[in-house]
Amino acid sequence: MRVDVHQHLWTEGFIAALRGRASVPRLAGDGWTLVLDGEPDYRVDPRDHDPALRLGMNRVDLLDLALVSLSSPLGIEHLPAAEAAPLLEAYHRGALALPAGFGAWAAACVTDPDPADLTHWLDAGCVGLQLPATALADAAGYARCEPLLRALQERDKPLFIHAGRAASPGAPPWWAANVDYVQQMHAAYYAFAAFGRPAHPTLKVCFAMLSGLAPLHRERAAARGGPDLTADSGVWFDTSSYGPVAVAALGSALDAAGGGDTPLEAGFGHGQTKHAKAASAARARIVLGSDRPYAAPGILADPAAAHAAAAELLGACAVTRQTVTDAS
Repeated sequence: MRVDVHQHLWTEGFIAALRGRASVPRLAGDGWTLVLDGEPDYRVDPRDHDPALRLGMNRVDLLDLALVSLSSPLGIEHLPAAEAAPLLEAYHRGALALPAGFGAWAAACVTDPDPADLTHWLDAGCVGLQLPATALADAAGYARCEPLLRALQERDKPLFIHAGRAASPGAPPWWAANVDYVQQMHAAYYAFAAFGRPAHPTLKVCFAMLSGLAPLHRERAAARGGPDLTADSGVWFDTSSYGPVAVAALGSALDAAGGGDTPLEAGFGHGQTKHAKAASAARARIVLGSDRPYAAPGILADPAAAHAAAAELLGACAVTRQTVTDAS
């Protein structure tokens, strides 16, 4: 079973909720121009959010299951609770109503965390919780989100940390994805080591974007007395838009810490790269996460190991889900 742990797909209800807003985040103009306060306006392609088209693309890429998540760079989780609620409701209902072949991460407001609401969506079928890196960047963030993380740990559900809203108005369109997001994920990696893991020793966490390649700094962290998560068996890394060079480098960092047995390499298309080496299914902690529609899924060097890593991260919830009904 090939699982993509990281896709974004806006359903009709969620799109309507964004179009109904007068302030950011919103869809303006003809309903397909995304307006944020930290990035340039973005022209959304309607085809990117057509469930039937996406399902067909996923099948071509041999994906058995794609997990969709809220687009955290929209900043919805950081809105006041009353503003966030209708957007989060629309997201959850739409995501959980997608056809077979899709699953969903839950999302939550971080200005006024509500663990009861989170458990409702977990019970409805969400595989775990995604939170923005901007909400988990320091001790205060972990203290604020503690009720949500405690609920996850009690249910043995994973946390998925994704880049949050950018803060670079006036920058070129590519800037946020290559600067803001990477910096956020780097900070989130070390914040989890410093504040998250001590408070939540059994919490499973997956970092999007290979955590901004933060594990490659493990030698510098050691020299300066910093923490090292590379040997933490409860931490996973998704590939997002990264390719063979970055994945192999992160694999080497895991190897050096005893977190993986062999280097990992990724290639795109349906064939393995010529120099790919097999990875241990028991120890590999790099999982496929394409970030579709912004990038296509790659092929990890050892698909069986990638599947084992995803199964260990997600547990049985990866293959079962419940459609939300009007009565739920």
